Amino acid sequence: MDCLALLKTNPNFQHVPEAQLSWLVDQSDCLEYPADTLLYSPGDPTDHFYILLKGRIRFYFIQQGQQQELRTAEEGALEGVLPFSRMVESIAYWQTLEPTALLSMHRDHFREMIQNQYELTETLVQVMTSRVRESTRLMQQNDKMMALGRMSAGLAHELNNPVSAVVRSSDTLKSHLQNTPQRFKDVMALRVTDEMVDRVSELLFRKMNEQTGKNRLSLLERSNLEDALLDWFDDNGVSDDDDLTESLIDFGFTIDDLDTLLEDVAPEGRATVLNWMVNNLMTERLVNDITEASKRIAVLVNAIKSYTHMDRGTGRECIHIREGIDSTLVLLKHKLKEKNIQVDVQIPDDLPQLEAFPSELNQVWTNLIDNAVDAMSEGGHLQITGEVDHEFELIRVIDNGSGIPGDQIDHIFEPFFTTKAVGKGTGLGLDIAQGIIRHHNGRIYVTSEPGRTEFKVCIPIDGGREEGINGKGK
Repeated sequence: MDCLALLKTNPNFQHVPEAQLSWLVDQSDCLEYPADTLLYSPGDPTDHFYILLKGRIRFYFIQQGQQQELRTAEEGALEGVLPFSRMVESIAYWQTLEPTALLSMHRDHFREMIQNQYELTETLVQVMTSRVRESTRLMQQNDKMMALGRMSAGLAHELNNPVSAVVRSSDTLKSHLQNTPQRFKDVMALRVTDEMVDRVSELLFRKMNEQTGKNRLSLLERSNLEDALLDWFDDNGVSDDDDLTESLIDFGFTIDDLDTLLEDVAPEGRATVLNWMVNNLMTERLVNDITEASKRIAVLVNAIKSYTHMDRGTGRECIHIREGIDSTLVLLKHKLKEKNIQVDVQIPDDLPQLEAFPSELNQVWTNLIDNAVDAMSEGGHLQITGEVDHEFELIRVIDNGSGIPGDQIDHIFEPFFTTKAVGKGTGLGLDIAQGIIRHHNGRIYVTSEPGRTEFKVCIPIDGGREEGINGKGK
């Protein structure tokens, strides 16, 4: 294979003198691989610069058990380590898609190249700059999409419960209302006094307003009350065919209530009155169930609107920090419930407003809380506090997870660095968070030991436009 001829036709080297291309070929080896060859895995050391002379290479990584493709290198691409690059190991899998030929040069030749091959060095540095920028953009986009996917899954789970409750209660209510005309007909056939009507109405509305159906009885208390009601039914010739007992217990009825209610009703009409009243109570309960589920849906919709700041501008706004954190916790509730995480939020209501970009800050809270949940075991404890510290608001996110190893804590804000297992993270969440806080002229700090990891976020209350942070803040 005439490597020099291929380099001379490579668009990347159109301004590189032929003598420098010859030098490159002399310092390199030509390597050939069949299709489907795995050249690198994440964590493998990268000590060579490659020129793809023939074939294609696919770059991908594995997240949550699925392959996530980064890009595909075509013929003529420059890959691997480049001059002045800090790359020491691969962050992705490299796999050939077809028979592939590579020109490979070890990084030991970079010093000589930088000193003597100016145009070649300049070309490779430009390629490196463009590649880092594009790779970072792709990884950031993937990280955001993965975060959005987790958020969407949690939101769908949270919405499913109230939506199912609305559908279930609506179907039950529809079926239940079919009995109402017959209950009304039976009542109309009775001869009752005005006083009896008033007594039934007063008790009915009192039980509805008290919502005693929500009072929780112990198993023993419920069993004793059920026995007492069944005895009363037997004594008064009332059948329990329509599950009157369960409904009356749910709404807090006692024997005294029934005695007072039915003292003017003939024995043959008592079951009719009870059935009509319980029919109304059941309707009330089903309507309340639908109302509560609908309110839950409204809370979730408002949370996502608050989180994304829909219907608002994209610039700086005066915001209460608690609102963004609360919205984030609502959207991450599914993940918190999965691990039974106890959340303790201690942010005073009288904290001053911040001049900030709310959607950006919500990304910060999402990353910090999501990482904390991943670091904690079942039944962990998450604490979020807020206070005024000079001209800043200081937000602390504290978890009792496993902690960050001492040899890694200085690197956690670096791009692509992650303490999570392979496929669990891209290593960009904290880098993004740090960039957002810097955009707000603030700072983010971390301290960690087993059982306590604390992230401190300092944000200027006035946006920090005049003085900046000047290194202040605890």
